[in-house]
Amino acid sequence: VQLVESGGGLVQPGGSLRLSCAASGFAFSSYNMNWYRQAPGKERELVATITSNGRNTNYADSVKGRFTVSRDNAKNTVSLQMNSLKPEDTAVYFCNFVRWGANYWGQGAQVTVSS
Repeated sequence: VQLVESGGGLVQPGGSLRLSCAASGFAFSSYNMNWYRQAPGKERELVATITSNGRNTNYADSVKGRFTVSRDNAKNTVSLQMNSLKPEDTAVYFCNFVRWGANYWGQGAQVTVSS
């Protein structure tokens, strides 16, 4: 199983970034996928979830209306479009799924929102 995030970086407040997660080694289209983030000194928090078929999504209140999660089951990728970024969105972002009670994580992508 491998999850590899990409697309992080430094952006000014109000800007946009798109994160992608390339998945391999498991039946990607069978699993809900999640994006989490962890800011320095804080616990990891769930940001967004997308169901296995991509029809349903759910977001943390803090990002609702600004972030959009999507997936391409043909390419085994899940993405997080982040708009109207705020300094408080600064964190390491991880893609994740759960199989048989075990959590699988990528290595994370740093997102820094600063002027």
